[in-house]
Amino acid sequence: MSQVKQILQLHKQGYGNKAIARNLGISKNTVKSYLGKYRSSKLSLATLLKMEDHSLEKVFHAGNPAYKDERFDTLKDNLDYFTTELKRTGVTRKLLWEEYRISHPTGYSLSQFSFHLSQHMLTKNPSLVLTHEPGEKLFVDFAGKKLSYIDRTSGEIIECQVFVACLPYSDYGFCLAVPSQRIDDFIYALTICLESMGGAPKALVPDNLKSAVIKANRYEPTVNQALEDFANHYNMAIVPTRARKPKDKALVENQVKLIYNRVYARIRNQQFFSIEALNQAIKEHTINHNQTRMQGRDYCRQEHFLSNEKHLLQPLPDAAFEIKYYKEYKLAGNNHIYLTQDKHYYSAPYQYIGKKLKVVYTRGMVRIFDNHNLIAVHKRSFAKGAYTTDKNHLCSTHQHYLNRSPEYYQNKAHSLCEPLGKLVELIFSQNRYPEQLYRACDGLFSLQRNTLPDTFNKACQIAIEYQNYSYHFVQNIIKNKMTEAHGEKINKALPEHNNIRGREYYNNQLPFNFLQNEQH
Repeated sequence: MSQVKQILQLHKQGYGNKAIARNLGISKNTVKSYLGKYRSSKLSLATLLKMEDHSLEKVFHAGNPAYKDERFDTLKDNLDYFTTELKRTGVTRKLLWEEYRISHPTGYSLSQFSFHLSQHMLTKNPSLVLTHEPGEKLFVDFAGKKLSYIDRTSGEIIECQVFVACLPYSDYGFCLAVPSQRIDDFIYALTICLESMGGAPKALVPDNLKSAVIKANRYEPTVNQALEDFANHYNMAIVPTRARKPKDKALVENQVKLIYNRVYARIRNQQFFSIEALNQAIKEHTINHNQTRMQGRDYCRQEHFLSNEKHLLQPLPDAAFEIKYYKEYKLAGNNHIYLTQDKHYYSAPYQYIGKKLKVVYTRGMVRIFDNHNLIAVHKRSFAKGAYTTDKNHLCSTHQHYLNRSPEYYQNKAHSLCEPLGKLVELIFSQNRYPEQLYRACDGLFSLQRNTLPDTFNKACQIAIEYQNYSYHFVQNIIKNKMTEAHGEKINKALPEHNNIRGREYYNNQLPFNFLQNEQH
């Protein structure tokens, strides 16, 4: 527009068209065209020369005359309809144009029809340039194309999913091959990614894959519980992208394309025999990718990340994250829930028998909750069909049964009375089956509770003296009141009879017997 002003200035000074063209180095027809527009504008030279360039642009370039065409006025009213119809199965632009020409025989050709329709569609979906703060977000996604390695034993080609992540501020990228897109592999890839970057962002932006989002929703998507626990562990928020909106994570989509070129293409002729070897190659090429100068900039992604973003990431927690799994089980009558994942039984307090309890388990621990209250904690066991029992969870009767042992009975007997303590010690000195001895002790404790202390003590002493260490013997002593007669001395004279040999008889017989024995 500055050149147009020069034309107008020289025209004001009285120069002709040829002189103006010669002085400005342009054609005579160009000068004639601009002066013709000046005259048709009906504006004074002084007014035009005072105008800013953008205002002057409107005077001399009023726009594309195609948009003033009557055909365009007819077409623009139907552009929304054509845009909607294009989304239907089998509908093409050519088909819509053919239908348009039937009703408007003098309308646009196919090329002009397509041009105006494309322009309209662009205005309906404009792109927004997003700005990102350092350390704010981490975009994550899985690449559409897979990598693979060869199993040494079987020779089978095993395909792997490729996890890709980037920090949008610095465009610093990360790449890792994992066996699948399952939640445990997804969490593992995220953990390695954060450790590689040396910190955690404020927000995690995943795609709507099942490992991240259970139910997609434009406003409040339902996030996978394990991923939510992971984010809480690293003090991050989860902001899933909108379904079918790749522009929401355009940077990671572009990062995937770069990974195809700078990782996939460079290892395409290599063979790997383990996922570890594959990931080592991926790591080396990803480092080279991050160290490559960015187009139009005098720094690489790694320099930008280290200088302006890494120190703003949140520090990682000391403890590593463990995936939590959630189940609901009813507590059985035997005080245990059955964890189907391990086919193992875990105890809970007997007061909750018959209630549905929430079980949260990790790789190493099992926790049982009732209405968010922790009621039991166990180390996880993988012994199938076995029981992990905390005795404190059992009722008193069951606790007593499990606590039985010789030491338990002996200590309890000594605490009740000394004779009973000695008797119980002698009971366990017998070589008999322990269950029989436990029952005998339970019977003696019952007798002790229901018998006078003095009577019971004497009965125990009699059993010890006669070396009969049984419950029935003590019971009979008490039942037959034998403790009353025990210890009394009987001093009754022997009855008189004639069958008395006397001392002399034996004295006379002794030498004779001795001599006989010597002869023999």
